[in-house]
Amino acid sequence: MTEPSRPTPKSKPRTVPTELAALAMGVTQATIRKWASRGKLTRHGGPRRAEYDLDELFALARRGETE
Repeated sequence: MTEPSRPTPKSKPRTVPTELAALAMGVTQATIRKWASRGKLTRHGGPRRAEYDLDELFALARRGETE
């Protein structure tokens, strides 16, 4: 008999500020903000400090949706 599978808890995203997100993706900070406003990226952080999930950034790059 097998045990029922347990849902894995979602880990806290590894986030970086806009400046580092742009550097990691090779784009400007304005492009990172544009992607967030268009729903391509999830904005984390507070009202004065935007941060972006590294895994989400890398997935975006893998999918080739960086235009």
